[in-house]
Amino acid sequence: MQLETAHFGVIEFNEDDIIIFPEGIPGFEETKKYILMGNETNEAVFFWLQSVDAPDLCFVVTDPFMVYDGYGVDVEDEDVELLEITDPNKVLTLTIVIIPENINEIRVNLKAPILINVEKKLGKQIIQKNDNLPIKYYLNKSS
Repeated sequence: MQLETAHFGVIEFNEDDIIIFPEGIPGFEETKKYILMGNETNEAVFFWLQSVDAPDLCFVVTDPFMVYDGYGVDVEDEDVELLEITDPNKVLTLTIVIIPENINEIRVNLKAPILINVEKKLGKQIIQKNDNLPIKYYLNKSS
């Protein structure tokens, strides 16, 4: 399949690559189909969650375990059910990266990770109840 995107031009992908977000992503509830790009190697720090439904919509994402020591995710039973999680090792955890005009203020949202069941191709952004996790965790420690 092909998709004309705003940021990458025309990209090729397989229908099997589509990740369904049954509830959308907060703020983008109508956009339910995404593909993950740039994570083919374990060397990438940042990669992209590109909407298939809205080619102008693309999130920069990263692995929160790489940027925050001791990071953990508590998943509610209803989210486990929605994502059809049977094996926690088959769940990819991502966090959205915010890249503002001042690049020194680049940050991630650790409070609301994105979970993807890689076998079932189901995703959801969840809000964690842990009040110690920051919504704005700056990657540049001097910010």
